[in-house]
Amino acid sequence: MSSPLAIGAVSAVLRNLLDNGMIEAGSAVGTTVNVSAVAPDTIDLEDAEAPPRLNLFLHQVTPNAAWRNAAMPSRNAAGERQSNAPLAVDLHYVLTAYGRTDFHAEILLGYAMHLLHERPWLDRASIRRALDPSPLDVSMLPPAFQALAASDLADQVESIKITQAALGIDEMSKLWSAIQSHYRPSAAYMVSVLLIEGTHPARLPLPVLSRGTVDPATQRDAGVQVHPDLLPATPTLFAATPPHSQKTARLGETVEVTGIRLNGTGATARLMHRLLEDPLEIAIAPNATGTGFSLSLPNDGPAQAALPAGAWQLSVRLTPDSELHPRETNAIPLLLSAAPVIAATGAPLNLPAASVIRSSSPARVRVTLASRPLVHREQIALLTLGTAQSTANPRAATADPLVFDFPDALAAGTYPVRLRVDGVDSELVLIVPGQAPVFDPAQQLGVPA
Repeated sequence: MSSPLAIGAVSAVLRNLLDNGMIEAGSAVGTTVNVSAVAPDTIDLEDAEAPPRLNLFLHQVTPNAAWRNAAMPSRNAAGERQSNAPLAVDLHYVLTAYGRTDFHAEILLGYAMHLLHERPWLDRASIRRALDPSPLDVSMLPPAFQALAASDLADQVESIKITQAALGIDEMSKLWSAIQSHYRPSAAYMVSVLLIEGTHPARLPLPVLSRGTVDPATQRDAGVQVHPDLLPATPTLFAATPPHSQKTARLGETVEVTGIRLNGTGATARLMHRLLEDPLEIAIAPNATGTGFSLSLPNDGPAQAALPAGAWQLSVRLTPDSELHPRETNAIPLLLSAAPVIAATGAPLNLPAASVIRSSSPARVRVTLASRPLVHREQIALLTLGTAQSTANPRAATADPLVFDFPDALAAGTYPVRLRVDGVDSELVLIVPGQAPVFDPAQQLGVPA
């Protein structure tokens, strides 16, 4: 593969190829021909003594569709590099002829296009000759050309092909307008494909010697196990359903979790949250068929103080029957809501009752309340009274109460209360089996006049 110097090396090889081919064109125009690879706006068009010139300009680099997904993914789940995925690009050039005498530009462009037609690729030998400074001393060359000798362009897997591209009047007009230079006779070419690859150290996994459980006595594996169904072949979780089909669960409630192939020993539910470094582990007992289990969420003082509300990830670790090593299932979402404390409660945390105060200086309605579990300082809390919503004021500590300021225009009355923590709302609707859903009468606040 090539190094990052390869783009410059392609331009250098093409310029060398055109420079060698312009010897015959020089005899046709009666003077030497200057071949360059610079931006057209840097060429002095006012110099009356300037010789005819052929200029090669790289105006666009695009990803190569055939190679862009090769060697992907290049990193494993731990973020370790597994391979150096190549950067595959196509180079787009515009070849322009300059001449101050009649027909000089047309003659140069004709010779150049015929040359690239006869040499539609860059072979490895010509690349090495163009970039090899010998027999010259490398120190005599410009620093940029000295660096291009180390591009490894000739050693890449794919050959480099030169194809004439068709640019319409509109595209050519936009190109020269962007260059901000006067138009001259030009032809467009695409050079494909250039593979640029890094040389960073990577991890290459060892070959697999066994599939499935290995017998300790014979050291032979059990082979592929076939399950006569379309379900996953490994322990898998499907869904976590809070009580009464609510959207979220609360501390102290039991969540019903469904899955497949959960038979085994040492089954432990693992709950992960973005604010916790280590998962919360709860011992579980899957049913006899291995298709589910009940997960009881803790509701003691430490849980209410430490477990944040919001989105959790639930997985299960267990050692399946007939296997020697534990497995961990996929992770499924579990939404834990924070219940606003309206009335005073003493167990398990001594949380005060909510208070609502209307003040005239400044004019506002201030609501102060706590929640179970406590809202962490890193979390975003919003309180909704009816349809009016307010964001919690900054706090110094997690144990501090939540304070919300509403505009004074909030009318007096009783409002349903919803506390949203990290996008998860508290449960406001009371669902009783066999009855129509109603707003929970315990989740209401009165606003004074």
